[in-house]
Amino acid sequence: MKVPFSVPRQLWFVLFGIVLLPAIVWVAMNSGPLAPIKVTVTQVAKGEVAPSLFGIGTIEARRAYLIGPTTAGRVSRVLADVGDMVKAGQLLAEMDPVDLDKRVTALAASVARGRSAIAAAMAQVNDARSRLDLAGGEARRYVDLGKRNFVSQSVVDSKLQQQQSATAQLAAAESAHDSARQDLGRLEAELDGTRQQRAVVRLQAPVHGMVTSRDAEPGSTVVAGQAVLKLMDPASLWIRTRLDQSRAAGLQAGIPAEITLRSKPRERFMGMVARVEPVSDSVTEERIAAVAFDNAPSGLSSGEMAEVTLRLPAVRDVLVIPNAALRRQGAVSGVWMRDAGRLRFVAVATGAHGLDGTLQVMDGLKAGDEIIVYSMRDLNSDSRIEVVSSLQGGPQ
Repeated sequence: MKVPFSVPRQLWFVLFGIVLLPAIVWVAMNSGPLAPIKVTVTQVAKGEVAPSLFGIGTIEARRAYLIGPTTAGRVSRVLADVGDMVKAGQLLAEMDPVDLDKRVTALAASVARGRSAIAAAMAQVNDARSRLDLAGGEARRYVDLGKRNFVSQSVVDSKLQQQQSATAQLAAAESAHDSARQDLGRLEAELDGTRQQRAVVRLQAPVHGMVTSRDAEPGSTVVAGQAVLKLMDPASLWIRTRLDQSRAAGLQAGIPAEITLRSKPRERFMGMVARVEPVSDSVTEERIAAVAFDNAPSGLSSGEMAEVTLRLPAVRDVLVIPNAALRRQGAVSGVWMRDAGRLRFVAVATGAHGLDGTLQVMDGLKAGDEIIVYSMRDLNSDSRIEVVSSLQGGPQ
């Protein structure tokens, strides 16, 4: 009886491996780690970049005032509260005047006495001047009589001595008058200074504005310069915003701005850069700009956050690439370029950035160069790539 031919089991495994190996290689080369990296590409072309700057800032008052005494004292009363609108010159608070009222009264009485003393001294001056006029006239007459030998020389000398005495009395009266005027000036200065001290304890609003803080209550003791109330001018509210230094070329006063308030996220308000601070933040590498509203909305509050977008002048007829194409190799920024079927990393110098994702290329590329925009994985110069129209799944 014949035994049917049978294939050894080992041979079956060998045949199966020979058939399976190409499939494994095909899968590895097309869908596994050895598969080409799917990428999207674009060509460098000339175009326009509308550069914009985006920053987050805080609403602040351009003009804010700290209302407090110039000398230490106790708060007597506070007449305004947070949120009150006040007018220039309005009494907001008052410090305890201690003895200032009594000092003002006493000095006012002294000034009145000083004026009476001046009047008395002036009367003495007038009297002394009259006596001098009389003595001078008699002296001249007796000198003339002496020359004619109608009176003796001793009588003439007596009249001359009376004239000299009247002159001295006039000088003394005028000196007393001057002294009285100086005393009055000193008393008036003291009175004026005391009245100013009395006025200082009355804390008045320097401008029309709104009370933003009440920092002391009646009975509290404050030192010189310490604020009892804080006041701001609501019309002076603006946004102090921070902007990336590397993208701040062309930033200057007058540039239009679009403002979004955190309290009104769906509304847009227009404004412009009112001032660019001359000092930047060296730690965060940011420039600081103040943006004013064209028409400030109602209900603004100091300290609220706001988003600011600045529209810089457009840059036209320049090389443009998508911002997504930019990569970093160490400290170098550049793009992956496909050149003769191979990948090459090219360092580029960039210029203006647009919020629409465009980027100006200043050096490193030329029009027509083909660059990688997105890739499924990180690239290197030996990477195999497959160009597709779009990526699905996490592009890099």
